[in-house]
Amino acid sequence: MSYGSVKTAPDTAAEPATSPAAQADGTSHESPTRSPDAAASPADDQPATFWVRTKHFYHNNIGLFFVFLAQIFASIMAMTTRLLETGFETKFHALQVIFVRMAMTATIGSAYMWLRRVPDFPLGPPGVRGLLVLRGAAGTIGLFGLYYSLSFLDIADSTVITFLVPTLTSFVCWVALREPFTVVEGVAGLIALTGVLFIARPSFLFPHHPDPPSSNSTLHALDGIFKPVPATPAERSFAVALAVGGTFAAATAYATIRVIGTRVHSLVSVNYFAVTATVLSAAVLLLHPTVGFQAPQTLPQWLLLLSIGLSGFLLQVLLTEGLQRERAGRATNMIYTQLVSALVIERVVWGTTPPPESFVGSALIIGAAVWVGLQKKTPGAEKPARVPDEETSLLRAEED
Repeated sequence: MSYGSVKTAPDTAAEPATSPAAQADGTSHESPTRSPDAAASPADDQPATFWVRTKHFYHNNIGLFFVFLAQIFASIMAMTTRLLETGFETKFHALQVIFVRMAMTATIGSAYMWLRRVPDFPLGPPGVRGLLVLRGAAGTIGLFGLYYSLSFLDIADSTVITFLVPTLTSFVCWVALREPFTVVEGVAGLIALTGVLFIARPSFLFPHHPDPPSSNSTLHALDGIFKPVPATPAERSFAVALAVGGTFAAATAYATIRVIGTRVHSLVSVNYFAVTATVLSAAVLLLHPTVGFQAPQTLPQWLLLLSIGLSGFLLQVLLTEGLQRERAGRATNMIYTQLVSALVIERVVWGTTPPPESFVGSALIIGAAVWVGLQKKTPGAEKPARVPDEETSLLRAEED
């Protein structure tokens, strides 16, 4: 009987009779014609089975792999930002880094939408343009909080603070949109904010904090490619406060996206963010008396500036491809691997490892975010992906 066939009663007219001699010795004479399945040996099926399993594994996990690669490029972008702000004699302001990165993103995005004739490009539908401007402005403030904090924080600490965004978004939507805000979300928010205190390590709570590493430290200079960047407790606390403020702004941007809904193409929303960030950063750089454009002085600085734009573009593409292929819950959990890549880069480039307090704070923040995500999961409720950016990709679990 072949696999997949249905066993039926034997047809005595179609099958030859078995001789008594054959019945006596326990043998039978089968028809010389046999099906291919019956003739194939199990060894012949193994290569085909392996290839089928490989293709099945590829199709089931390629989306996760794209999201994982996107997190690596997000960490690379944070690394290049920190190097430009602290690693050379000519130091770049966070606003200039935002300008370079978002100008490239806006140029590529506008060209793509013009060629593809995306509906309502470039301004969007008349009824939501004000909301799109608010979304772009709030996203720009959120990005500035993240990039400026990298002047004083390790990229691992700065990265884990961005994981506050889901909880803060729930709070902002509760205040502004009257969406439900559960007790679990409130408790998780308090746990996450406790984790922020462990990362900031203010002197009134951690009076015996270790001294910041000296810029002339031989040990760290030998271990890492660049010397570690010292920061006082006051500078760390200010950077953490700015980063948390940036997450509030990012949460506001996401709440605005929720209000806009499907009334505008998602690429138009992303492009508003890029164009608004480019215009606002350029305006501040031109008008502020103590902040201005810095011309790159060396080839490494040029390469780092270009890599920021390239990393941002690849981050956008990989997130889009990954989240279009993968369920929201699995993809959101994969985004937390950005912390691992940030720790590896921190160790290789600067030769430093965060202190135990930072690991405790990271565990509290990630644990709170995962706890909230698990409370919201419902079987079969996965929604189709929208075009994401790094500001909103972490929040897809909020919609499950």
